Amino acid sequence: MGTKYIFVTGGVVSSLGKGISASSLGLLLKRRGYKVFMQKFDPYLNVDPGTMSPYQHGEVYVTADGAETDLDIGHYERWMDENFSKYSSVTSGKVYNTVLQKERRGDYLGATVQVIPHITDEIRSRLQKAASRSGADIVITEIGGTVGDIESLPFLEAIRQARLIFGPKDTFFLHNTLVPYLRTSGETKTKPTQHSVKELTGLGIQPDAIVLRSEVPLDEKTKEKVSLFCNVPLKGVFEADDCACIFDLPMRLHEQGMDEYVLDHFGLEHRKIEMDDYLAFVDRVKHLDGEVHIGLVGKYVELHDAYLSVREALRSAGYAEGKEVVVHWIKAMDVNDANVDSLLSSMDGILVPGGFGERGADGKMAAIRYAREHKIPFLGICFGMQLALVEYARNVMGIKEANTTEFDPRTPAPIIDLLRDQYSGIEMGGTLRLGEYDCALKEGSLAYACYGKAYIKERHRHRYEFNSKFRKEFEDAGVVFSGINPQQNLVEVVELPNHPFFIACQFHPEFTSRPMRPNPLFAGFIRASLQHRH
Repeated sequence: MGTKYIFVTGGVVSSLGKGISASSLGLLLKRRGYKVFMQKFDPYLNVDPGTMSPYQHGEVYVTADGAETDLDIGHYERWMDENFSKYSSVTSGKVYNTVLQKERRGDYLGATVQVIPHITDEIRSRLQKAASRSGADIVITEIGGTVGDIESLPFLEAIRQARLIFGPKDTFFLHNTLVPYLRTSGETKTKPTQHSVKELTGLGIQPDAIVLRSEVPLDEKTKEKVSLFCNVPLKGVFEADDCACIFDLPMRLHEQGMDEYVLDHFGLEHRKIEMDDYLAFVDRVKHLDGEVHIGLVGKYVELHDAYLSVREALRSAGYAEGKEVVVHWIKAMDVNDANVDSLLSSMDGILVPGGFGERGADGKMAAIRYAREHKIPFLGICFGMQLALVEYARNVMGIKEANTTEFDPRTPAPIIDLLRDQYSGIEMGGTLRLGEYDCALKEGSLAYACYGKAYIKERHRHRYEFNSKFRKEFEDAGVVFSGINPQQNLVEVVELPNHPFFIACQFHPEFTSRPMRPNPLFAGFIRASLQHRH
C-alpha cells in the first residue's frame, strides 16, 4: 500500500482548531491500526520559531530529534501519543532557505529559480520525506493560516499539485470553517463557509470533506445547505461544535463516520477500532473530584500558550489522580520577598518553568526560596533549575555573588555557565542544546522513585548549564545531584533530601507528558502537592 495523504486547511478565521481536528482524525486512524504521521506547514519566513518571542507564537515545542517547532506539534504528540520528528515541522523559511542554498551551489543549472516549480517542488519533497522517513501509511498535513492568506499560497499550490501527481485516491482534502451563530436572531450562517470554499476551489482545490466549527449544535438543514453549495457529499460534512470536554471530539467525529469516510475514499480496510481505554480516560476526566492548586511563577503568564505543554502536563498528572489542577498564573516580576507569602501561601505546589533573561529572575528566586523554606512541593524546569541552584548558593551556602553568566559574564561565582560548545557571538537559531539526551538517575533518590528506573531520556532546550566546578561544594551543603548525563557528565536533576518534594531538572519533562501517560516528574509533583493539601 502506498502512502496516503490528508491535507487539512482552514477558512473564515484563524484559531479554528484545525490541529485538534487533524489530531482527532489521526487518533481514530491510529486506533484502527494504521501508522499515522502528522505534519504542519507554517507560512512564516522564520526558519523555525526558536528565535521568536512567546508573544508571537506561544511556546517553542521541541521534538526528540532536536527540532524547534510550532506548538501544534505538541498537540499532535499529546493527542496521538506518538513521537514525531523534524519532518513534522515545515516553514516557508526552511523551504526558501533550502532552495536558495541549492541555487548558490548551482544545482538548478542556470535556471531562473521561481516559486513554481522550485518552491512548490521543495514543499512536495517534504511531504514525501515525511512519508519515507516515518514509514507511515497515512500522512496528515495541516496548512497553517487561513485560505486567502498571501503567504500560504505556495503551500496550497503544492498540495494542489500533490493531488495531480500522487493521484485523487491517494490524497484527501479536509477543510475546516466557522459557522457563526447570531444570538440576536438565533441563527447560524453558512455564507462564510461558502465563500471560504469558493476561495479554495478558485485555487484548484475542491474539498473532499468539511468540518464545521460552531458554538452551537447544527441541524441537518444547515449541513445539507453546506453540502449543496460547497459541492461536498452530505456524508462528508462533519460538525465540531464546542465540547464541554475537548477529549470528546474524536468520538464525536467517529460517531459521524469521519474515519470510515476517509478510509472509503482511500479504498482502505475498515479495521476494528479499539477505544475502550480512551473512553475510560474521557470518563475519568469528566468526573474529577476535588482540586489541587499550583502556583506557576513565570515571565509570560498573561499568555498561557507560552507554557502550553507545562499546563497540559499538570492537567494530565491531575487526571491520573482524579483531580482538577487549578493553575494560578503568577507574574514573576510581581513577586518579591515582601509579598511572596501572600501570593504563595495558599498554593499546594509551586512550579518555576523554563525561560530566558534576567527580567523576573528575582521574583522566581523569591518563590523558590519560599517553597524551600516552607516545605511546599516544588518543581523547577530548565531555567527553574538554574535559578534554584543560584538561590541555594546565595541563601544557604553564603555565596552572595553567586550568579549565572547569562546575567553577569564576569561574576566571580559562575554557578551557571555556558555549555562547552556555546560561546559569545554564536548564532541564536538552532544552536542550543536541543532534543533528547540520556540521563542516569541515582538509586534511592526522589527522581529514581518518580521514574522507577535508572536510565531515562528527556528533551532539552538550553544554552546554559550548572558549572560542575561547584559540584562538591553543593554536595557538601546537602544538594543531591540525582540525574547526570553519562556522556558529558552534565547535571540533569537536582533535589533536596530534607524536603517533601523539591526537585528541579535541566530538561523539559513537559514535552514527553501525555494525557493518558503523564510524565513521572509531573505525576510525582501533583501527588506530593495533594499530600501537602491534606
